[in-house]
Amino acid sequence: MAIKKKLSVYIFGAGKVGVALANALRRAGVRVTLRAARAGIPGRRIDADLLILTVRDRDLTPTASRFAEARIVSRTTGCVHVAGAQRAEVLEPLRAVSAGIAQMHPMISFASLHRFPALTGGHVHLQGDPGAIAPARRLIKVLGMTARTFPDLDPVGYHAAAGLVANGAAALAAVGVRVLATAGVPPEVAPQMLGPLLHSVADNVMQLGFPDALTGPVRRGESQSVSRHLEVLRARLPDAVPLFVAAGLAQLPLARALGEAPRASFDAIEAVLRDAANMAPTPSTASVFTSSTARE
Repeated sequence: MAIKKKLSVYIFGAGKVGVALANALRRAGVRVTLRAARAGIPGRRIDADLLILTVRDRDLTPTASRFAEARIVSRTTGCVHVAGAQRAEVLEPLRAVSAGIAQMHPMISFASLHRFPALTGGHVHLQGDPGAIAPARRLIKVLGMTARTFPDLDPVGYHAAAGLVANGAAALAAVGVRVLATAGVPPEVAPQMLGPLLHSVADNVMQLGFPDALTGPVRRGESQSVSRHLEVLRARLPDAVPLFVAAGLAQLPLARALGEAPRASFDAIEAVLRDAANMAPTPSTASVFTSSTARE
């Protein structure tokens, strides 16, 4: 019985994604070489099963060209990138000198060089050549993640959805911290309170799906509660009102689908939110952030 050789990975780019992947793979027993892009193209031949380029989107094709021109990638090495909005073809220069090219985008939020997200249970979109997808699937399995391939996927739309949820949630939570501060919660404590709340939302989304993951006064059809929230925001943090209104309007179709209150209750909430939208100031993320930061 043939023994499958141990997976080996070469990561080029020591940013947040590259460092986090290297850390997770090493803990899983994978042989990993991590090289910072600022160190330049390596001088030695790369014989790893998988070369992962974790550089910025704009640098992917130029970097692939430099690797191809240097002739340092083995014909048995699959080459992948981790950009969500770019297809495999941005690595085209490497296709002729390697086992194949692919996109390998983990739908995970990487925010730090020192604190790494849990990857187990996460999903990774794979698209490209079989010679690159095969070792990428091995890597994904080792990390306890799920590989997904959607043949007709629009990568820009896919990445927009990921950004809306990941980055939008972080920005919304940042505003939530400032609202909590106006209510008397110390700014250094507020993120510790909101983190578990976001975890519970994530669990609800994953376990229940939509519309069932929705909670709160909009689901219950409580227009009076929504009005009171708006009054507080207008008085304490008016620049947050447009965010609250947009979030409320996005909740309404889910609440209507659940139908836990009479239709008139949801109509009343919509009227309150539409009126608030007409009264709200132009949103200014900078002022929301800097005004409260100055107080902190």
